[in-house]
Amino acid sequence: MKKLLGIIGAALFASTSGAVSAVAQVVRKGEDGHFGFQPAATPIMEQLTSFHNLLLWIITVITVMVAILLVWVMIRYNRKSNPKPSKTSHNTLVEVVWTVVPILILVLIAIPSFKLLYLQDEIPEADLVVKATGHQWYWSYEYPDYDNMAFDALMLDEKYYTDMSSDAQGERQDAEMRLAEFLVRDEPPQTFRLLDTDTRIVVPVGKVVKMLVTASDVLHSWAIPSFGVKIDAVPGRLNETWFQADEIGTYYGQCSEICGIRHAYMPIVVEVVSEEDFKLWVEKARAEYAEAPGSTRLASAGRQVH
Repeated sequence: MKKLLGIIGAALFASTSGAVSAVAQVVRKGEDGHFGFQPAATPIMEQLTSFHNLLLWIITVITVMVAILLVWVMIRYNRKSNPKPSKTSHNTLVEVVWTVVPILILVLIAIPSFKLLYLQDEIPEADLVVKATGHQWYWSYEYPDYDNMAFDALMLDEKYYTDMSSDAQGERQDAEMRLAEFLVRDEPPQTFRLLDTDTRIVVPVGKVVKMLVTASDVLHSWAIPSFGVKIDAVPGRLNETWFQADEIGTYYGQCSEICGIRHAYMPIVVEVVSEEDFKLWVEKARAEYAEAPGSTRLASAGRQVH
């Protein structure tokens, strides 16, 4: 009997474990009809969400109180209700209250605000450095810690999703297979119109990733909502930010600085994988994208934009 229970328990554990691994691969992107932030995937975004919720309560209370006071004043002190106007010009208690209360509210807001600004500005010791360069209109990525391997990330052609012809769908399948090969996967990943690229940033879960962000032509902005990251890419300047993704999955963002006619067509995709999968990816990516010894290459070795 004990042996039978043990077998049943092992089977249940295995099925549960399989279910967990099946749902562990999350996808974070903008959704139609949703309200509020995307679910947080980093400690910084968790604090940003909490700070936002705090401010929402504060501004709601202030708005309701001011509205009630205005209605009360309009009803109680209009000409009909109060034909003989008061000549009161000074009230010490009221003046103290309307001075002290806003100060306390500002202090309540300032404490978490300064804390967040510090956490975002002070980059901890990085486990990985990735450089992102914005171009009109695509992103290039470099991994300085891994033989300066570099590649471009171009949006998958939107015709794959709007053209239902067999040729277009065949091209889409080929593009998804190439993406699966890039990510060292057996099966093509799910892709989304106007959000997916032919390559992706790949980073290990739970590691501090330092982002170096710049641009080659005009202003761009590198942003991933679930990470709480948004930083301008400025030509001739290297800006820094960081994130630490705590959940394996695929995270989507877009250029958030109007940068020209195809501004809406340079999405950002970050693939967060286990440390073992990251090592496998690095081994393959190095073979294809690493800088050759003695090379003076400045641009990435990816595809060209037409």
